[in-house]
Amino acid sequence: MRGALAVVSESAPAHELDKQLAAWVQVPNVRRALAVAASEFYGRPSAQLELVGVTGTNGKTTVSFLIASILNAAGKKPALFGTIEYRLNFAEAGQSTPAPNTTPESLDLQRMLRRVVDERGKSAVMEVSSHSLALDRVAACSFRSAVWTNFSRDHLDFHSGVEDYFAAKAKLFLASENKPAPQVAILNADDPRCSAIAEQTPARVLRFGIGQPADISVRKWKAGRSGITFTAQTPAGPVELHSPLVGRHNVYNLLAATAAAVDLEASPDQIQQGIVSLRVPGRMESIELGQPFGVYVDYAHTEEALKNLVSSARELNTEGHLILVFGCGGDRDRTKRPLMGLAAAACDRVILTSDNPRSEDPLQIINDVTVGMQKGSANYFIEPDRGAAVARALAEARAGDTVLIAGKGHESYQIVGDSKLPFDDREAARAALGNLGFEGSQ
Repeated sequence: MRGALAVVSESAPAHELDKQLAAWVQVPNVRRALAVAASEFYGRPSAQLELVGVTGTNGKTTVSFLIASILNAAGKKPALFGTIEYRLNFAEAGQSTPAPNTTPESLDLQRMLRRVVDERGKSAVMEVSSHSLALDRVAACSFRSAVWTNFSRDHLDFHSGVEDYFAAKAKLFLASENKPAPQVAILNADDPRCSAIAEQTPARVLRFGIGQPADISVRKWKAGRSGITFTAQTPAGPVELHSPLVGRHNVYNLLAATAAAVDLEASPDQIQQGIVSLRVPGRMESIELGQPFGVYVDYAHTEEALKNLVSSARELNTEGHLILVFGCGGDRDRTKRPLMGLAAAACDRVILTSDNPRSEDPLQIINDVTVGMQKGSANYFIEPDRGAAVARALAEARAGDTVLIAGKGHESYQIVGDSKLPFDDREAARAALGNLGFEGSQ
């Protein structure tokens, strides 16, 4: 066995191996066993931190960044793990590591949490994906609180159906053999699945929302191109907030982060300080080079996220035309493609293009999307070359219009076949605007 002293396996050892090892441990679930063993080996680091888990279909990254920024303002030296990057110290943005997975594999995760503790970190914020819950990556983690942003269909290339996807997400709020339930469950009161989670979890429940009664609610809400201003009503009293984030969906994200911060006893001043200047890469990120129309890059890659993006853009600009550039990823859930096409049809003009085609034919992916576009009577044009699609949309824009570039957000690459090619929507937009004669800087 090449020098191994022990093996943990779901199967029994072959007869010829049973005397060659110091130990062979047979377990029902080797992934869960790895998570538990890693946690024990590194001294159960999650129990030594205020660990916040954030799950849901959309908004995980923004909420995680917001919570980490508030905890940083509160002096809690947070780590951050999520779709964009892993930061063992949130204050040191330059020391981040690009994230191969939204949630790290269990061995990597426990090793990094140990480093956070050893370097005197006091807290950590983690995006917890449905994949990581289904694959037991966080099976041995002790969460102080868990946040539910919202729920809609996604990842049905991995999960057997919507209910299986929901059940995976719900695991974050439940106790298991090796993982206690979180102390606090922070739930979106306006999400239809909120009641089901509240009924299942043994955690104390804090609700946030705009429409339904909630513990953390909003009043005096104003949103525009300069950001969002509102008063958050909380159990600890009102908190006056201003954020450069834009759109109705970010009101929910700000409320979720405020709820987590209040539970962790951050003061109103610390919440304000953490929120006031935070921008999240590739999340409705504004591109400004002096052009007379708005340009936003966003990660929206689900039907619901695209609806939210389009709705937010309409709220920001009720007069001009709305132009959308988007595509769908290859080797992923094909059933959401026509649904995204239908959501995109709400725009005045759509440039349908390639996203990350991976091993699929980009034109076949585009054909799947056009089913929804045609059902919604969309005004659309097909341009498979993403760079050319971005350039075309910006060239078509006129003063007062808004251009949305959706699907890839913070990503700095495009996956074509087995190749990861350099491509960044933000850089493509800046280059195209430069070619149009706009030279301002952000």
